[in-house]
Formats: sequence, C-alpha cells, structure tokens
Amino acid sequence: MNQQLRMTKQRAAVAGALDATDEFRSAQQLHEQLRDRGDAVGLATVYRTLQALAAGGEVDVLRTDDGEALYRRCARTEHHHHLVCRSCGRAVEIDGPTVESWAASVGASQGFTEIEHTVELWGTCADCRASATAG
Repeated sequence: MNQQLRMTKQRAAVAGALDATDEFRSAQQLHEQLRDRGDAVGLATVYRTLQALAAGGEVDVLRTDDGEALYRRCARTEHHHHLVCRSCGRAVEIDGPTVESWAASVGASQGFTEIEHTVELWGTCADCRASATAG
C-alpha cells in the first residue's frame, strides 16, 4: 500500500473488501458492504484508501458514463483492459495489442511519445443475456 498512508484496521478492511470481489465497485458500494459486515469504516476513509490504492497501482479504476469511479483489485499488474458487463458488473481482463499499436501510432503521427491510454469495453455477459432471454 502507498507509503504515505499508514495501514490501519479500517484501511485493511477496505483492502479486504476489494479482495473479496471480482467486480468493479464504487466507494459507496464498498462502504455499504463494510457496514453490512459490521466494520466501522467511514465513507471518507473508503474514498481516501481507494485513491491511495489507485495511485499506487494496486487497483484499477473505471469511470462510468456518469463519471462515477469504480474500483477493482486486478490479478494482473501489467497494462491491460477490461470487458465489463453493464448488467451484473462482471469484469474480464483482456489484452489489446491492436489498441496498443493504434495508440502508439496515433501518438507518433502527432510527435507524441510516452503515450498512455485507457480503453474499457462495456456490454452484456452471456449469463445476463441468457437470463434476460429466459425471463
């Protein structure tokens, strides 16, 4: 964890909540999950901890269409992208070599180097599609 934040019981609870899910979660969702478990962690602590984890590269952050940040502890530390179900929140980590080449090419064509980018794909997973079709 980021060296600037001391690991407290509350911050450890936030990290544990992230470790317990494979889905992207908002700070409010994590706060509610912690409260339901009986952990006394303030919402401000959840936000600060998530921001520190994101700054330290320990969690990935997605932005929803309305700008809300969603957080997830990813298994992969190298650069990757996500395919996220907009119904259930399930996320799959994916490689994107075509995206990587395209981003580097576009940057180079304009004289830019050290290109960074974020690409997230949103759709409906097979399970949610099957549930919707069956219902």
